[in-house]
Amino acid sequence: MHFLITGHTGFKGAWLAMLLKATGNQVSGISLAPEKSSIFNSSNLDEIFENNIIQDIRNIKSRNLPKIDIDVVVHLAAQPLVKASYEIPIETFETNVIGTLNVLELTKNIKPKATLIITTDKVYKNTSKQIGYIESDPLGGSDPYSASKAAADIATQSWRSSFGDHPISIARAGNVIGGGDIADNRLLPDLINCFIKNESPKLRFPEATRPWQHVLDCLNGYLILINKQLNEGVAGEWNFSPPVSPSHTVAEVADLAAGLWGSDQKWRPDLTEHKTETTTLILDSSKARNELSWSEKLSFEESIAWTIDFYKEVNNGKNQRNVLESQINKYLNL
Repeated sequence: MHFLITGHTGFKGAWLAMLLKATGNQVSGISLAPEKSSIFNSSNLDEIFENNIIQDIRNIKSRNLPKIDIDVVVHLAAQPLVKASYEIPIETFETNVIGTLNVLELTKNIKPKATLIITTDKVYKNTSKQIGYIESDPLGGSDPYSASKAAADIATQSWRSSFGDHPISIARAGNVIGGGDIADNRLLPDLINCFIKNESPKLRFPEATRPWQHVLDCLNGYLILINKQLNEGVAGEWNFSPPVSPSHTVAEVADLAAGLWGSDQKWRPDLTEHKTETTTLILDSSKARNELSWSEKLSFEESIAWTIDFYKEVNNGKNQRNVLESQINKYLNL
């Protein structure tokens, strides 16, 4: 099976590409150039791609692409950061909405057997719901990132109704963690940087809860859904998230990570002024559990432990590609 991944040079895209290669698939990618210290560069992942296309999805046209036969499109490319969306709101909307529509337009020409569009857990209109948002709940977003991804989600649903000639699904997941993430203003990378420097981490919203999930559990859900699309023609919207209860706060993650790293540095609240972010965010993944028979393989504690182990091994001099492959093989054998 030949997969085309947009955003393949990013954190999640790199993990997905390696997971697909480990399970016998071909991969091609469309993305911006990788950052110098990215997992893509550090692991020399350009070697595994049939086509490594460096292109901004805001401007991509089918005529700019090589002629390739694609079975599945997975759209991950995005401006993925809430804080950055306040700084570059127009670029955020252009990338997340127009970029998504450009990818959908591409599918009319490359004619895949299935397309999976990745949005986020933040597409739901925030009502501080405590029992978990389900796929039929209204969408919305107060910050530019959330609003742009909700708009991309709605645009995808419209496209599927108007032009869908093959199964098009939407996956909603967020707060995915794992080794190799270098993005600014993400909790685990920020914590690791502080531990390495022996500095005390600052937390913006220590009491905020998030659906913390290891990247491999999330990606495994995507691949189960894609298999269902290919074999049974299913479409629709799907949440992929850990169980509704118990939920875990940012402070809990920081405390557990410090213990696993062996750091005695205690976190402090960041008292500088910050733009508003959702305090409580919980998804209900009953649909994926019941209809796809998907479930996570790693608990909350194991997800944090695998992430810390990855960073510790790389920090101790191990080859990042080898650590990446080792964790994927370990996961596949669970």
